Amino acid sequence: MPEARRPGGPLSGNERPGGNERPGGNERPGGNERPNRPLSGKAVTRRFGVYVHIPFCARRCDYCAFATWTDRHHLMHDYAQACMTELGRAVLAPATSVFFGGGTPSLLPAADLAGVLGAVERAVGAEVTVECNPDTVTDGLLAAYRAAGVTRISLGVQSMVPHVLRGLGRSHDPANVERAVAAVRRHGFQTFNVDLIMGGAGETDDDWRRTLDAVLALEPPHVSAYALTVEQGTLLAADPDRHPDDDTQAERYRVADTVLEGSGLHWYEISNWARPGHECRHNELTWDQGDYRGIGCAAHSHDRGRRWWNVRTPERYLAAVGAGRDPTAGAEVLDPGRRADEALMLALRTRSGVPADALPADDPALEGLVERCPDRPDRAVLTVRGRLLANEVALRLRSQPARRPVPV
Repeated sequence: MPEARRPGGPLSGNERPGGNERPGGNERPGGNERPNRPLSGKAVTRRFGVYVHIPFCARRCDYCAFATWTDRHHLMHDYAQACMTELGRAVLAPATSVFFGGGTPSLLPAADLAGVLGAVERAVGAEVTVECNPDTVTDGLLAAYRAAGVTRISLGVQSMVPHVLRGLGRSHDPANVERAVAAVRRHGFQTFNVDLIMGGAGETDDDWRRTLDAVLALEPPHVSAYALTVEQGTLLAADPDRHPDDDTQAERYRVADTVLEGSGLHWYEISNWARPGHECRHNELTWDQGDYRGIGCAAHSHDRGRRWWNVRTPERYLAAVGAGRDPTAGAEVLDPGRRADEALMLALRTRSGVPADALPADDPALEGLVERCPDRPDRAVLTVRGRLLANEVALRLRSQPARRPVPV
């Protein structure tokens, strides 16, 4: 369950950064696979990310519109081999971050995930995140991840209240969250994330506070909390009685921010809070418009303003890679004006904010929504209320007019 690509809307990112979306790099001619060189001795001059999409799930959550399947488990090994082949054909910079998202990456046999990670050339000190369903976390799995070089676990918790989980179509047992966190610590992972969703059907204010209290009792160094949104084609979309209420979600967000900040977890992006030094570096890379390569079906990439994405289904991906073809399904190039617009919109969502002159100085509509950074008066950042209305603030950003992507 992706921590940065949860259900979208003003309180969350609509895409996992560097996620279900391929970072730049040319193809290696001839399809020869790169030898396994997990760590690079080269001097790293820029940040570069690799995202690996694992499209397998035991059950599709009711709100999920991502490229995931519950009936393709027989493809897992071949899929991992295809990911290794795609990596082997690419010429990439050493990765400073790697993110396995899905889907449920922890369903993939650990040996297969380790094989894919081993095909990624990584800079020394690279951050490597794997998303896990708490029900799938075992000592054997975590030991294998540690041996392979995984440094960070992201647990898809969503709620600690059973009836709220059922309303989301989630299947895990809240008791397994405590067990999973204990195992993560026991195996020496220095950082991990807990992923939450607010606004599920039947969730009360007390339920939300109960979830926050239960999670904070585990002392996580990072929490992501996203507003549930209704995506077309999902089971949730077909059931209006379960659709979230905007005002309720706004109040839940205020409560989350107060409780998390009071526990030493500081917001650094609208839906993400962390203790100092535990921010997700892969997500920060993509919020900064950095370059990343997406591997696997439906994976997206970015290279200096060019974006491209792979075919959506695992079968088509396996067929393309197996035949020696590029699995790219489409691409677009953003002109400088569009890139500048997106840079401002992404920065607005973070604690770094935007240049103060990017927003009108005397617009009454912005009163109470933005403030100057205490340590950087030349930057404007969102207040808590501004985070709830980030899309409205973004409409007032001063930059070049939006342009259509240039087709390629």
